Amino acid sequence: MDTLRITMVAARYYPYLGGTETHIHEVGKRMVALGHQVSVITTDPAGTLPKSAVDNGIYVTRVRAWPRRRDYYFSPNLYRKILQAECDIIHFQGYHNFVPPIGMLAAIRRRVPFVLTFHSGGHSSRLRNAIRGMQACLLKPLVAHAGRLIGVSEYEAEFFSRQMGLDRERFVVVPNGAALPRASDPLPPINPRLILSVGRLEHYKGHYRAIEAFPTLLKRMPDARLQIVGTGPYETELRALVDRLKLDHAVSFVSIPAAERQRLTDLLCSAGLVVLFSDYEAHPVAIIEALSVKRPVLVTDTSGLRELAQKGLCRSIPLSATAEMIGDAIAEELAKKHQPPSVTLPNWDDCTVQLLQTYNAVLRRYRPHLTTLPACQYS
Repeated sequence: MDTLRITMVAARYYPYLGGTETHIHEVGKRMVALGHQVSVITTDPAGTLPKSAVDNGIYVTRVRAWPRRRDYYFSPNLYRKILQAECDIIHFQGYHNFVPPIGMLAAIRRRVPFVLTFHSGGHSSRLRNAIRGMQACLLKPLVAHAGRLIGVSEYEAEFFSRQMGLDRERFVVVPNGAALPRASDPLPPINPRLILSVGRLEHYKGHYRAIEAFPTLLKRMPDARLQIVGTGPYETELRALVDRLKLDHAVSFVSIPAAERQRLTDLLCSAGLVVLFSDYEAHPVAIIEALSVKRPVLVTDTSGLRELAQKGLCRSIPLSATAEMIGDAIAEELAKKHQPPSVTLPNWDDCTVQLLQTYNAVLRRYRPHLTTLPACQYS
């Protein structure tokens, strides 16, 4: 069996931006390059995107989802599309909306082997955060049918093993990678006083913490500047906070489309510090990308961010840190002469190989008559 037919199912895909969307794009195109057939079934709540498309050899199918302006992604048509999908294995990407349970029900009915990567994250709604535990319990009967469960970090695998009461041996850890284009030549000059706060503009991402810390920072470094990098529903509130603190001269916003990765590389390379003061992250792609271009990083000591700090990849500060404490920590980091950590970062090539090995193991168990699939390696 030389070629795998792989269907990935996710609530969102390009042109939407986010860690999960980037993950699917990066591993999907690499699987195609290795000779596999990859398709993505995803949703389009607004109904404005093409129903079908091809992205780097990945066949993309979009179905409507409701409600239009919420992230529930309830899509009855998704069930039919998965029943019709011609595939050897299904990979569900994400767990925290209606897409995974609808999709897993279809996969179970078809008796098609599937795996699930949690891609867990925080949420700006207190109610949604409060019911996450109950949601995990309700999903357990479906998740239990998965051939493998995938965490993007050790933290995530341990967390869901405990929360769902599932054997840790059923989990495999496959970290997100980084694959930015080379920086422009000549290299953009580094602004040692430029701080980037990266991530989708949601309350839980903690951009407001960086903004609130800036009055303290400006007392120590009057030439410091902050750029909020991303898009999202919390932008209006963040801009209002900037106005209220009279920081218009020091804080700006920038959005970089998925197709303009060169701009992202150059912006990261020009920064003196990258920060992410999020409430919860499993294994943030944005931070791995910042580390891949050797930028110093400051994060909150929580969830998968703590794991990165414990590996010596970045510095962490308490999630409960005050604005003054955060401002002082940023100033300290900007004043340091950083040496890039002498560790090997995860990359998308390794991520792709690990996923293909996982698929192969699941398929051999479901279909023992299959011979071992060819090795999946990059030269």
